[in-house]
Amino acid sequence: MTNTAPLSTVGAGSRPEVPPAVARSGGAGGPSPLVLAAGLVLVAVVAGLVWGLLRSGSGGGVVGTPQAAPTSANPLTNGRFSYETVAGPVEATDCSANSYGEMVGWFAEHPCEKVLRGLYTVQEGEARALVSVVLVVMPDAALAQQLKAVTDTDGTGNVNDLVRDGTANLPRAPVVARGKYYSEVDDREVTIVEANFYGEHSDEQLLADISRDAARLAEHLTSN
Repeated sequence: MTNTAPLSTVGAGSRPEVPPAVARSGGAGGPSPLVLAAGLVLVAVVAGLVWGLLRSGSGGGVVGTPQAAPTSANPLTNGRFSYETVAGPVEATDCSANSYGEMVGWFAEHPCEKVLRGLYTVQEGEARALVSVVLVVMPDAALAQQLKAVTDTDGTGNVNDLVRDGTANLPRAPVVARGKYYSEVDDREVTIVEANFYGEHSDEQLLADISRDAARLAEHLTSN
């Protein structure tokens, strides 16, 4: 008789029991759902910032597709009639020296700040006209109104057109002072227009329309 207890027999093919492995959250070695969510949020934020930078430049325009700057209308062609420049613009500060008739003395007593003059032609059908446009800038609006009143009066003279003073040499040019006259005032600025047809053409209404329309050429005088 022995004190040794018999060993239990291990069945063939059986293995000792192993404690079950503890499962890790997120799968084997993978990031947790919180990490994944944070990563997606970060990507979305970065993508939004990049898109915003691409969409807007410093001035709010789209980068890569600059907006075309608006083009200003050409005063020579943006009205009823289209004009071609013959002479000018010519600028001076002595209106008295560039006038005739009573206007010489008037400007001597009421000096202007500056005067700009231009000469243009316009073709309408078979009619061709020469147009003188003068822009006088006075020290204040009250003097501008006075100037308009004086030049609107027959027989008082006017500012020389560029043919009259010899600046432009145009053979067979019509005398614009014998044609149609138009003037308008805007604050300190007085625009004076004289127009006449070449040749023997006669159309009082058309010439009046041209002289009125040509007042917008004051913008051409100041933009050149």
